[in-house]
Amino acid sequence: MPEVFIDGKRYEFEGKPMLLQFILDQGLEVPFFCYHPAMSIPANCRQCMVKVGTPVKDRETGEFEHDENGDRKIRWFPNPQTSCSTPLQDGMVVHTQETSEEVARAQKDNLEFILVNHPLDCPICDQAGECPLQIQTYKYGPEGSRFEVKKVHKPKRVELGPRVTMDAERCINCTRCVRFTEEISETNQLTIVQRGDDNYPQTAAGEEFDDPYSMNTVDICPVGALTSTDFRFKARVWEMNQTPSIDITNGKGCNVDLWTRDNEVLRITPRENDEVNDYWMPDAGREAYKLFNENRADRPSIKLDGDNQSNTSWNNAIETFAEVLDAHEADDILTVGSPHASVEENFAFNKFFNLLGSSNAKFTPDVIPGAGDDFLITDDQAPNTNGCRAINLDEADSNSLQSAVSGAKVVIILSDDLVGREVLSAADLNDSYTISFATNENDTTNVSDLVIPITCIAEHAASYVNVDGRIQRSYPAKETKYTNRRLNLEMSEGRLDRYGTNFDNWVSEENKVDCLPVWQFLNKLAERINLDFSYNHSRDVFADISEQFDMLSDISYERMDEENGVQLPIKQEEVKQA
Repeated sequence: MPEVFIDGKRYEFEGKPMLLQFILDQGLEVPFFCYHPAMSIPANCRQCMVKVGTPVKDRETGEFEHDENGDRKIRWFPNPQTSCSTPLQDGMVVHTQETSEEVARAQKDNLEFILVNHPLDCPICDQAGECPLQIQTYKYGPEGSRFEVKKVHKPKRVELGPRVTMDAERCINCTRCVRFTEEISETNQLTIVQRGDDNYPQTAAGEEFDDPYSMNTVDICPVGALTSTDFRFKARVWEMNQTPSIDITNGKGCNVDLWTRDNEVLRITPRENDEVNDYWMPDAGREAYKLFNENRADRPSIKLDGDNQSNTSWNNAIETFAEVLDAHEADDILTVGSPHASVEENFAFNKFFNLLGSSNAKFTPDVIPGAGDDFLITDDQAPNTNGCRAINLDEADSNSLQSAVSGAKVVIILSDDLVGREVLSAADLNDSYTISFATNENDTTNVSDLVIPITCIAEHAASYVNVDGRIQRSYPAKETKYTNRRLNLEMSEGRLDRYGTNFDNWVSEENKVDCLPVWQFLNKLAERINLDFSYNHSRDVFADISEQFDMLSDISYERMDEENGVQLPIKQEEVKQA
């Protein structure tokens, strides 16, 4: 098998990998800026230079030549090579900055050139704390600057589009953003303008950077040249918790990270998963942080007189719910699940009312034909349509659901704005007592007689099955009124959470929503009506699911964690036809 020697250690390789990626795959480090594994290799930052040589072979015998010590003779390249664009060869010898003073000096000098016109504004730069240039300057760069004349000035605070703001002075011309629009999103909306040290990325005259994936350029920018207009100056990266989760704005289920501070989600960024979204996510998915923070259903509410809703206690909500169930036969109750709710929520919801004798819950897919693209945006607007199918909820279109509602005296809806997305009209619910389990206030909760606030994906651990039939799960990123980050082993702690108290002016209780997971509320309701139903955690719900459905029998949270989601035995053709 072909071999390569890196800093004196032997490695075997297959195929024709590039040297830099191979080094990174071994857990080693070489600094770089312009290289990205999902895009072409321009080798223009020159930071990943290494010393490279190849063994000398006898032309007649093809055997390696050896020196007087019995070691292979090495023919060194005359200059350091960019490792990102150097393909591996059998017998190649490589010295990185770890073993070569020449390479270390080359990297140091290159950084000095990059920093010549770079502004010294790390204290106010949004990228500080997660900036490759900042990190590598500390590790490999010069201790000071010898540049004592005026730096080049370029445009600042330029709104390239509705979501991305540019500071051209910080740009180091890695061209990652340009290559992204050319090779990944294929909108070709960015290019490099001007020449020499005046270069920076820009759109065509009169055009704006409205690419539906534009904010991915913020993620891959190795400096603070491109920043999120919405997130600018909101928080430092070291102040926030980073929690893995799933994008809920469409059916692809992009893997994401939720960044929280003081129990607010401040931004959402993509999390790498080769099987789902690679390194990217659509801009629309980043807007979901508003759903987690704003317009939340907070405390139960009940309609007493006319159309006015009033907040009420949990005890009163449970008592009212129980009285409604007692006053009606099981056949009079219609339960409606949701492709916007998790597998666990739909299952617990359906099981509870099945135990009361009600029919299987129905659900209506949230599909907008033509809304998707051939990348990460789908026609399906919900994250768990296939999850509803996997646990055998009854799929219903708008007409059949309207017909079912017209024959029901009680309609119980799980986490779906059926009125807002025009599956039902407000008038359809006039003749029934309507109960909504909801994460946010919406058109459906506004016409409901009783609203039960429930946790959203940012507040519970739960699983979702995407349009490709892959089941993935979320982790809790936010506390509610009834949870504590320090007591929940699935929640991460940041500096503010660990050391802040309620007496600090940057930590408050105001951002904790008064809500419960669906299964916990149903536990309380079951206790009130003497029903044998109890789940302590979403893991308990999923354990029950895996026992009842063959498709999910070998699935667990641990396996989803280890494999970054698990592909269920659902054929792609079947999913698309469904």
